[in-house]
Amino acid sequence: MRKGWIWMGLSAALLVAGCGDERASNGSVTNAAAPAPVPPKASAPATSDPADAPLVVTGPIIVEHEVELTAQRDGLVQKIYFDPPARVKAGTLLAELDGRQMQANLEAARAKTRSIEADLKNWQAEEEVLKADYARQQRLWDLGLTTQEQLEHAKYKAESDQWDIKRVSELLNNARLDEQALELELEKTKIKAPFDGLIARRYVREGQNISKGERLFWVTAEAPLLIRSTLPEKLFGKMHAGQLVEITSADIPTESHVGKVKEVSPVVDPSSGTFEVLVELVGERGSLRPGMTASVHFENPH
Repeated sequence: MRKGWIWMGLSAALLVAGCGDERASNGSVTNAAAPAPVPPKASAPATSDPADAPLVVTGPIIVEHEVELTAQRDGLVQKIYFDPPARVKAGTLLAELDGRQMQANLEAARAKTRSIEADLKNWQAEEEVLKADYARQQRLWDLGLTTQEQLEHAKYKAESDQWDIKRVSELLNNARLDEQALELELEKTKIKAPFDGLIARRYVREGQNISKGERLFWVTAEAPLLIRSTLPEKLFGKMHAGQLVEITSADIPTESHVGKVKEVSPVVDPSSGTFEVLVELVGERGSLRPGMTASVHFENPH
């Protein structure tokens, strides 16, 4: 009886151990994850060399001749002859200040000059008379018909007249210089265009009192159109005058223009590590105008 209970316990233990091994074996197979498929290696896209890309620099379009005319003297604006956007030639009278007082002063100076000129001619005629008197006294002295005192008197009088002529000559020069100064002041009342161009803006009106240095007109040329670009110092020595570039504007995407390098700065700015290049538009300007922003494309600057 006792042996029977022992055998029954051993059998139960073996049965339990076998079931545990089977569950462990089945669990390990069920929980194992399938390996993820390895995606095929994609071929790397071809990258372009950054050095081959054009260098694009943006800046304002400028012109060489552009100036704000200012008053050179105080005065009253008497007449304005042109308004924007009139095109004018160099020397065209744009406006005029009241110059009547200046004109009167100039006429008085001219009259004074004429008076001194007449006085000088009188002294010059007197000089000829005194020279003749001195020559006659010399002949009389040679003949023993005059005294030493009379001869010396004629001599010193002739010399004194020469100094009077020099004095009046200097007065005449001074009068002419005064006349010239008044002419220059009168010229300042006439506002003229300094070059061929376009009147972009007028700052004053007729009847306005202005002061010296006050703005009158803004006059600008229309050509040639220029763009001043700043390039990094690594390109120094690789830009040269005459090099062709492309010019575009974001505001006019349908237009593309050709430009050429006009000037290259011979030095590098040490504070920024850059140098300047001046580009000039070649050919028709199209819709480009001074003051617009444009882009310069420097092809393959390496």
